[in-house]
Amino acid sequence: MILLQIDFPFEGAMGEEMSESFKELAESIRDEEGLIWKIWTQNEETKEAGGIYLFSDKQSAKKYMNMHIERLSGFGVKDIRAKLFEVNEPLSKISKAPLW
Repeated sequence: MILLQIDFPFEGAMGEEMSESFKELAESIRDEEGLIWKIWTQNEETKEAGGIYLFSDKQSAKKYMNMHIERLSGFGVKDIRAKLFEVNEPLSKISKAPLW
């Protein structure tokens, strides 16, 4: 499994307003190839947003990462940070990670 972390500066609405505004996007992300889950992140104090994604394989994670960076850039978002991590499943199971 591969974990993808993406965050970027975000001046838009957060909280409930963000939830309403991005519902259709969340529904489309749900159907991405290889996606197991996504946790949406937001920080009003630092004006950042993003997500933590768990993918079944590196190829799907990289494909989504590249597409999402391109989409965000198309919206004028700059300073996008994206990282891929391999998941250590045995240790993650011990510490109750919701991997499955």
